[in-house]
Amino acid sequence: MKEIVLASNNAGKLAELQAMFAPLGLTLLPQAQLHITEAEEPFFTFIENALAKARHASLHSGLPALADDAGLCVDAFNGLPGVQTAFYCTQFGYLKSDENNRQALLEQMAHETNRRAALVSTLVAVRNPLDPEPLIAVGRVVGEITHEPRGSHGFGFDPVMYIPSMQQTFAEMPEATKNGLSHRGQASRLMSELMRERWLA
Repeated sequence: MKEIVLASNNAGKLAELQAMFAPLGLTLLPQAQLHITEAEEPFFTFIENALAKARHASLHSGLPALADDAGLCVDAFNGLPGVQTAFYCTQFGYLKSDENNRQALLEQMAHETNRRAALVSTLVAVRNPLDPEPLIAVGRVVGEITHEPRGSHGFGFDPVMYIPSMQQTFAEMPEATKNGLSHRGQASRLMSELMRERWLA
């Protein structure tokens, strides 16, 4: 197995995951490159949506597939926006974009004293669309939402996700440092171990 479809069209996510899975000798092919449409994500949990996306990409490519469903879970909002993170800003009248998501979040949290939040990444990999034993890896990092964006690296909520132990936001960290700490980095390392053990042994 040398090629695996990534069930995402997010360029930032693709770049991060390609770097993380390179040691396995795997090439991640973005689903758009194979003209695969995005799957429906009707569920309320990261794991269910990631599994739906992986099965969809595998079905339409004939290849193994890897999907990531990730999001921001804010304590003050009872864990929301969660699986709706990518579309968070649209409920406040903004067009969908990373910048607008950050702007909407900071506006909604303007008077919140509890800034605690977690970024969660759930990776699911399937060998085929009917795989009865999908590989599942979850990464989670807890931090605080800043009052304004800081840093110019990364994507998504990186500029507003402050990691107290590092005294930096993810967007202020070098890529290698961020990948070592991030939710997606944690999930990718776990997934790499599972692939080595179950698929590549």
